[in-house]
Amino acid sequence: MRLRFIAPLGIMVVLLTLSRISPEFLPRLYTSDDKGFLLQFSFTAGLMVGIFEELGWTGFAVHTMLKRRCDILSTGLIVGLLFGAWHLLIVFFMSGTPVGAGELSLAIFLPATLFTWLPTYRVLMVWVYDRTGSLLLAMLMYASLIAFWTMLTPLTLSGLTLVSYYLIFSAAMWIINAVILRWQTLPRPQHA
Repeated sequence: MRLRFIAPLGIMVVLLTLSRISPEFLPRLYTSDDKGFLLQFSFTAGLMVGIFEELGWTGFAVHTMLKRRCDILSTGLIVGLLFGAWHLLIVFFMSGTPVGAGELSLAIFLPATLFTWLPTYRVLMVWVYDRTGSLLLAMLMYASLIAFWTMLTPLTLSGLTLVSYYLIFSAAMWIINAVILRWQTLPRPQHA
C-alpha cells in the first residue's frame, strides 16, 4: 500500500516548500556533514520505534477500539492524543529547554509539538489498519514517519519556527485525512 510513503513525501514537500521562504527549513539530510551516519541512525531508530511502539498502539489499543466499533476518526484522535502525551518526556528533554522552546513558553510549545502532527498521522494509520488489518503495515508507516522525521527535520528549528513547521505538516495531514476519509475505497475487513 502506497500510503506508507505519505510521511516521507509529506515531510519533504513541507520542508522544501518552506525552504523557499527560509533556508532554515532545508532538510537535515541536505545540510548534514555525515549523511551516512544520519541515514543509518534514522532507519535504525525508525525500525526500532516502529516495531516496538506499534505492538502496543496499533496491535492493542487501536485493534481493541475498532473491535468495539469505535469509528476511525475517534479512534485515531483518542489514540493520537494518548500517543502525543506518551512522547511528552522525550520532547521535553530534547527540546523543552529554552533553546528548543525559543521565545515560546513551554505551555504553548509542548502541546503544539505533541498534539498536532502525531494525532493527525495516527488518524491515517488507524484508517490504513482498519482497511488492511495489517499490524506490519502500521509498523512500517510509523517507522517511515520516525526515520524520515529524524533524517529530514532540521535540528536548528526551535520555538515559533518549529511550531509553525509542526502546524503546517499537521494541516497537510488533515487534508490527506479528509480526502481519504471522504473517499474510502478499500473494503473493510472483519477484525478478529
